[in-house]
Amino acid sequence: MTGTAIAGLGTTELGKVYGRSPRRLAADAVRAAADDAGLALSDLDGLIVSHGLSGSPGIDLAGVLGLRDLRLLTQMNSYGATAIGMVSHAAAMIGSGAASAVACVFADAPLRPERSSGSAYHREAAEWHGVGGLQAALGFRSVNAFYALAARRHMERYGTTSEQLGAIAVATRAWAAGNPLAQMREPISLRDHQESRWVVEPLHLLDCCLVSNGGVAVIVTSAERARDLAQPPVHVWGWGQGHPGRRMERGSDFGLATGAALSGPAAMKMAGITTADVDSCQIYDCYTFTVLVTLEDYGFCAKGEGGPFAASGALGPGGTLPVNTGGGQLSGYYMWGMTPLSEAVIQARGHGGERQAPRNDVILVSGNGGILDHHATLVVSPHAKEGP
Repeated sequence: MTGTAIAGLGTTELGKVYGRSPRRLAADAVRAAADDAGLALSDLDGLIVSHGLSGSPGIDLAGVLGLRDLRLLTQMNSYGATAIGMVSHAAAMIGSGAASAVACVFADAPLRPERSSGSAYHREAAEWHGVGGLQAALGFRSVNAFYALAARRHMERYGTTSEQLGAIAVATRAWAAGNPLAQMREPISLRDHQESRWVVEPLHLLDCCLVSNGGVAVIVTSAERARDLAQPPVHVWGWGQGHPGRRMERGSDFGLATGAALSGPAAMKMAGITTADVDSCQIYDCYTFTVLVTLEDYGFCAKGEGGPFAASGALGPGGTLPVNTGGGQLSGYYMWGMTPLSEAVIQARGHGGERQAPRNDVILVSGNGGILDHHATLVVSPHAKEGP
């Protein structure tokens, strides 16, 4: 298998972007990614599509873009782990010679002008039947409640505190200040975090991610071809997935460990690295808690020590392990797994401007979905991978 690289990144307007369907946003993102790479749409022979709540876009996006004679066309969904899954599938296809240039795109538009952001991911009553109906009767009527349960279990087991989660929110917002695409750039303090309203205790409003409309796409091709294109190549070193399948099961480790414990070691083994080699992380941060537990599962700190690690200032500007340098999903924008992936591309290229991390030789990217039950990890670098 030959080396592969991300050669193009395309991003639409993000946030409260109204009047454009997810399919149109996806098409605009793919066009922007191709332009970014210096490729024509006709140079693409693969398209992998992911969507959010709407069920669109699908593989019909190929027709919207006028793509012909594709050698790869598919739709993927493992929730927040999908973006990395798309890139790893594209890389495997390119490495095997089955495709040569593959666009991977995610788009969604859950926000409506007349509705609150919180209502965008609200579960309808029609879903509350069977076991789901029992959960709803107990008060579990939103994703927030399940993540709150996970966070509370970690707190009870390891002594993790709300203030430690708040340190993650504060560090992430500090990074967002340097990102012109971030939706929330005003600095916040730990006091701001603690005084923000409860969403589901122990999660405050500032523990929870944004809701955004928009689209993001990347172009994956061979490392050799990427060297001759318009942007610095972002080389793909390794990837892995983990799907425990035991969420809410009696006797499970829900809230204490995630699929990151499977996908992280797999990706790092493929890349030939350890945590000591990682310069920065782009972590799926739908909640502050997911950052904490993912870092533990990857091995950047021992299990149960994620809270003190975050509170030490290690994750923010000037810290020992820069995390979510674009503001992540908490303060930047929420494009599922494309949020951490897009920032990894920007950092690997050295295009982060005032938020550029001091070192960018090895960047670890995570995706999480299905309430800690699906996880994917990617290792990227501005340097071609040595060896086989």
